[in-house]
Amino acid sequence: MNYEQAIKTITELTKFGINLGLARITSLLEYLGNPHAQLPVIHVGGTNGKGSTSAMIASVLREAGYRVGVFSSPHLISYTERFTINGEAILENDFAATLTEIIPAFQDVFASTGENPTEFEVLTAMAFLYFRRENVDILVLEVGLGGDIDSTNVIAKPLVAIITNVSIEHTQYLGDTIAEIAAKKSGIIKDGCPVITASTDKIALEVIRQAAYAKAAPFYHVQEEISWEFIEENACGQFFRARLSGEDSGELGKIRLALRGEHQLVNAATAILALKLLSTVGWNISSNMIKKGLAAVKWPGRLEILQANPLIVADGAHNPAGVEALAGWLARKRRDVGKVILIIGMLADKDRAQAVRFIEPFADNVIVTRPASARAGDWRKTGEYFPKKAALDYCETLDAALDRAFMLANPEDLILITGSLYLVGEAYDILTNT
Repeated sequence: MNYEQAIKTITELTKFGINLGLARITSLLEYLGNPHAQLPVIHVGGTNGKGSTSAMIASVLREAGYRVGVFSSPHLISYTERFTINGEAILENDFAATLTEIIPAFQDVFASTGENPTEFEVLTAMAFLYFRRENVDILVLEVGLGGDIDSTNVIAKPLVAIITNVSIEHTQYLGDTIAEIAAKKSGIIKDGCPVITASTDKIALEVIRQAAYAKAAPFYHVQEEISWEFIEENACGQFFRARLSGEDSGELGKIRLALRGEHQLVNAATAILALKLLSTVGWNISSNMIKKGLAAVKWPGRLEILQANPLIVADGAHNPAGVEALAGWLARKRRDVGKVILIIGMLADKDRAQAVRFIEPFADNVIVTRPASARAGDWRKTGEYFPKKAALDYCETLDAALDRAFMLANPEDLILITGSLYLVGEAYDILTNT
């Protein structure tokens, strides 16, 4: 099987949709000799910030000299992006070979469970097999959806479990209330294993705290353990100060974070706390390594500058909480640019009305477009939530939307592309390969 055939096979698995549960992934991994059981894991869940927090942790561990695997989702352009070691994506040949090894297990999975494995379950099994074969020192493992019955939750004893935050999302799978969703996400908490959260929602925080207590898991609330202060943002990212409290109290001093947006500072604080916990149990991670790692972190498609004059920024915010964080950055940036030309495309299963509410006050021109996904549905409906004071256009393709934006833009203006990681991935492909 070559890479093109592998991608076709993976894509065909999407017909089984989202089917949460651990029976199928457990069967897959048993066939493969349970490679996940031999990997030290940091398990990262939450509504927003999972990917950024994972990228920061991995960058620091790499600076500390470790061989670090990261399994993340979704990807922007290629499936290979989901499997990285020290920042390098899996080779296409290795991707195809790993999938080829797993395919014979499909029949066993169906025989034992009566169901076919889903796309995400197969990718998860591939990750465990690949990273074990590559002898990574540690795996930073991002939850796909929820926590308790997400396929990554076969990990029995993570070094630390992280729940970045909790907000309303995927209600058809996780529940209709913050408490229900927090309970699902708390499923990654394991007996005696430390758990960290930066949640500021009182209900979610209490649910997570009680779940940790029930598992005798040491509980750490980021805002109680670390204080931080934004200093400034420039072309290199942003600068902030951080200070640890408690037994490890101390000033970390001025830190450069390569990612933009003040909302990334809480993710950075979460990463710092996780890394400090690792350092107390034998991992060689100094404060200087933390600083170097945060200054070097890369996470494409998150407030990423794709072009200058006019300034083009892409951000994968795709739910109300993510768009609210993006709006916070835009409120600060608004005074440094001319017009804001917003290109937005959101999937039909997202709360478009609520998300638009946060960002519409900053947009001078709005171009609604279709994300490259079968879940785009009635993509034009997004435009209904913008007030008539904003100039509104509809372009079915991103190419057409960009052409329209360039017609409207002056060199001092900002073109902001957001609403879906699918859209951002398409923008990244168009603008970085032309």
